[in-house]
Amino acid sequence: MARGRGDKEDGEKHMGLLKLVQVLSFLLVFVAGIIIGLATSSHVNTYFSSQAQLFSTSAATSFRVSSTKANCNQSPCQKLDCLTMDAFLHPTNLTHKMSDAELFWRASMTPLKNEYPFQRVPKVAFMFLTRGPLPMLPLWERFFNGHEKYFSIYLHTPPAFHLNVSSRSPFYARQIPSQHVEWGTVLLADAERRLLANALLDFSNERFVLLSESCIPVYNFPTVYKYLIGSTDSFVESYDDPSRYGRGRYNRKMLPDIKLYQWRKGSQWFEMQRSVATYIISDTKYYTLFRKYCKPACYPDEHYIPTFLNMFHGSLNANRSVTWVDWSMGGPHPAMHGGANITEDFIQAIRNNGTFCSYNEEQTSVCYLFARKFAPSALEPLLSLCSTVMEF
Repeated sequence: MARGRGDKEDGEKHMGLLKLVQVLSFLLVFVAGIIIGLATSSHVNTYFSSQAQLFSTSAATSFRVSSTKANCNQSPCQKLDCLTMDAFLHPTNLTHKMSDAELFWRASMTPLKNEYPFQRVPKVAFMFLTRGPLPMLPLWERFFNGHEKYFSIYLHTPPAFHLNVSSRSPFYARQIPSQHVEWGTVLLADAERRLLANALLDFSNERFVLLSESCIPVYNFPTVYKYLIGSTDSFVESYDDPSRYGRGRYNRKMLPDIKLYQWRKGSQWFEMQRSVATYIISDTKYYTLFRKYCKPACYPDEHYIPTFLNMFHGSLNANRSVTWVDWSMGGPHPAMHGGANITEDFIQAIRNNGTFCSYNEEQTSVCYLFARKFAPSALEPLLSLCSTVMEF
């Protein structure tokens, strides 16, 4: 009996020690888990804090760099707000890097609202398509003098040509990004549309007149401005010429989009209102046909705009030109007038030759505002007459 009781007591002692060891082991594992958890949590917090700080720093740096690059790399440019209404409506710098496709798309934008959120003074855009120098420059400078709020000037010249004039001249910094032109090819019509598109970027331009380096004004600026701004029509010559120089240039490959009876011819020296100019530069379908099928002896500058307006916007056209040209000598080119031809009677005959034309559905004797072609030798005689005869 004594032996059995001793064995029992020894067993109970072993069981107590075993439970104690289990409790201590559990406590040890629990404490170790807490320590490991705390260490891991501290490491994770440190990692994410550092990553957040790194992301914040990188984002701020990236924003500062991209913002600076987006505006300009030069400190003076940072003061220029390119999103102002004035910068959008009246671009002062004609230099840009737009392609023709981008330019025409940008220029085709037309506000649907009739009213303007600014005081709009309508201007006349004088667009000079030249081979280089402007021999009549002093005459034009005198014509424009004192009327700066009412006109804009645009020059399409050979790409390498630079017009060297005083910063006080209205022609200063008025050359648009130009391309090579070949007279008698579609490149000439490209240049006309390029001039229109650049001029359309200024929302104040309401009338658009195409001129050459041999053109002169035959009336003073107030008369020209009132005549053009007050007109309800554009002035684009467009007529049906049944000869080989008119219908004979038509290409049947333009069918079915352009039919022979719609085909028209006219002088390239046009004047038009803003809506018509927008229609011209927005057209792709019909201009593409002229580019493909109107090649010498077909001349796009004589047929594209007259035909396009006849087809779609004839009601907006007076169907005549405001630029006088002398075809009395015959041949493919008009007469060139030099210094010996310039007299008071000659200029007066251009201004009022006894014929009448339609202006806003009424008859008028003032039909021509400009004239061509004039040689450089005509400049001095013209300057001597402009104050007394042309009144500027």
